[in-house]
Amino acid sequence: MNPEVRSFHHQDTFTWSHVVVDAASRHAAIIDPALDFDPVTGQIETASAQRLLEYIETTALQVDWILETHVHADHLTAAAWLKDRLGAAGTSPRIGIGRGVLTVQRTFKQKLDLGDEFAADGREFDALFDDGAEITIGNLSGRAMSTPGHTADSLSYLFGNTAFIGDTLFAPRSGSARCDFPGGDAQVLFDSIQRLYALPDATRVFLAHDYPPEGEAPLAETSIAAQKAGNIHVRAGATASDFVEMRKARDATLGMPRLFWPSIQTNLLGGRFPPANAQGQSYLKMPLGGEALESLQLKPAP
Repeated sequence: MNPEVRSFHHQDTFTWSHVVVDAASRHAAIIDPALDFDPVTGQIETASAQRLLEYIETTALQVDWILETHVHADHLTAAAWLKDRLGAAGTSPRIGIGRGVLTVQRTFKQKLDLGDEFAADGREFDALFDDGAEITIGNLSGRAMSTPGHTADSLSYLFGNTAFIGDTLFAPRSGSARCDFPGGDAQVLFDSIQRLYALPDATRVFLAHDYPPEGEAPLAETSIAAQKAGNIHVRAGATASDFVEMRKARDATLGMPRLFWPSIQTNLLGGRFPPANAQGQSYLKMPLGGEALESLQLKPAP
């Protein structure tokens, strides 16, 4: 059984969110929803998530799952917001992510000095999927496929003739995901891509991002055949050594995503924000560095 798919583009972060529908039962899953966040003002808005919610409501869908392909580093997830809104309307979707999120949580607990109040045990999510885990949307049965390399927790979701691959691959003209984040590994990503390339050529491949050349529309969908034939980083028959060499050289030229620290902190919590202080204000952290830092830090009072 194959699903219906409706894709929504978040222009600010080049993110694709997808609604996967079992047409017979009208049950659905939402994959990789995004919030709107202004890093200058700190304002959090929900216009993009509202588009998803309006589509769910107008098409009378019951959402069983909100699925994350990984802890994103370039946009803030709307998973928790959507779960709350859909729950208030009488449905109770579950938020799912790969079990590798535990590694990501432990890594960034240390990097962000999150303290003992952050258990790093995945409790922020309703389900932690292992490779091959079955996921049901109404009468539609799918499975999780572990596809790490971009991050330690990267996961693809397979339903019928569709694959939702997160940041494993971009459109063929754009190549593959970077591997220089904590837990990333170019050799592991190559191996994950080979798992995807073993799927039937006709498999519809839905992307988490697309970065089109100026004047071109962003692509939400490609296919395994198109990736194998034309991906500029890893066509069928590419060698691991060439891919790893290319990926390392390219990653060395890439800057930090502009929403990296806000995204990581929020997405580690399934889309929740740190608790407010006594004045009702919530804050995000950003580690500092650079040659001038040590000389400019305030010293503790004696």
